[in-house]
Amino acid sequence: MTQTPKSLTVKDLTKVFQTPEGPTTAVRDVNFEIEGNTFFTMLGPSGCGKTTTLRMIAGLETVTSGDLLLDGEDFRRKNAFERNIGMVFQSYALFPHMTVFENVAYGMRLRKAPETLIRERVTETLAMLRLDGLEKRHPADLSGGQQQRVSIGRALVYRPDILLLDEPLANLDAKLRVEMRDEIRRLQKTLGVMALYVTHDQEEAMAISDRIAVFSKGRLMQLGAPYEIYTHPTSVFVADFIGKANFFLVTLDGDAVVAPNGARFGGLPVVQTVDEDEWFDRTDALMMCRPEKMWLVAASERTGDTGFEGRATRIQFLGTFVRYLIESDQARSDVIVDLPAFAPGVSEGDAVRFGPAKDGMVFRKATK
Repeated sequence: MTQTPKSLTVKDLTKVFQTPEGPTTAVRDVNFEIEGNTFFTMLGPSGCGKTTTLRMIAGLETVTSGDLLLDGEDFRRKNAFERNIGMVFQSYALFPHMTVFENVAYGMRLRKAPETLIRERVTETLAMLRLDGLEKRHPADLSGGQQQRVSIGRALVYRPDILLLDEPLANLDAKLRVEMRDEIRRLQKTLGVMALYVTHDQEEAMAISDRIAVFSKGRLMQLGAPYEIYTHPTSVFVADFIGKANFFLVTLDGDAVVAPNGARFGGLPVVQTVDEDEWFDRTDALMMCRPEKMWLVAASERTGDTGFEGRATRIQFLGTFVRYLIESDQARSDVIVDLPAFAPGVSEGDAVRFGPAKDGMVFRKATK
């Protein structure tokens, strides 16, 4: 049942749209390679180029420049219907007059597969999707989650080389989205098919992906495994977009990082940024630290760490951790500190001191 491993190479992929205001570059010089049954996610905010990239791979959008290679062969020379790609859309795009069985069988009928093979494959696919017994129902008689399963089944039944999914869970409620994202990954790994998944939901991407490509303004900003991107972001944008991050206004003094109140921090890696001037409105350097990697104490408590200064405006008990929201003029915006337990002697409105316990890093504005 598993697929033959494939290799997809995207090289210098660029898309320029002609608009009344002039040429607009939606995707600029994107490069990546996917091997075998990798679950590959393109992640970013609306308008960042991820869906346009997916549509170029599918053959639904023309390529302005660059190469698409499947197992070394030029993918651009093939029409969309020749690429053996399964596509799952945000809108389920089911045929309302067809039964579940006929919707799933549709792609195989287009390919003029033998009727015995169609029945075998559709029955097998519906069983994998836990839709057996619903073959004679119409889409209107199904829940949203069931309709999306039918949509996925239609894309998988003819055993595509690549499965493309464009925001497939956007129309589902939060609980069903979690269930369906796990289901999609289970099916993808069971069949051994390569999957390219588009989403703006970073939690969704982190939960199901083998590799993530983070997009911004038509450019691929960083490519890597979820843990790698979260712990070692290579730009301020990626650090801010993936998970929660605190940014502090600092200066660099040799190997030391200096806060506005004179607190000094050593041993933090420094990353030079490019084309991110909007982040450095008041300083040439920003310290980044994840909320769960920080310490916090009452301002009156004597410790060996000076840290930053601020005021706790909100304390939230969230079950497995306690979240402190802090106002500080030493940070780029309000600070979030997540602790495993309540900080002794700290109430809402109290002055506090806080800082990086470990794994902080510094972004330095590139010199022109």
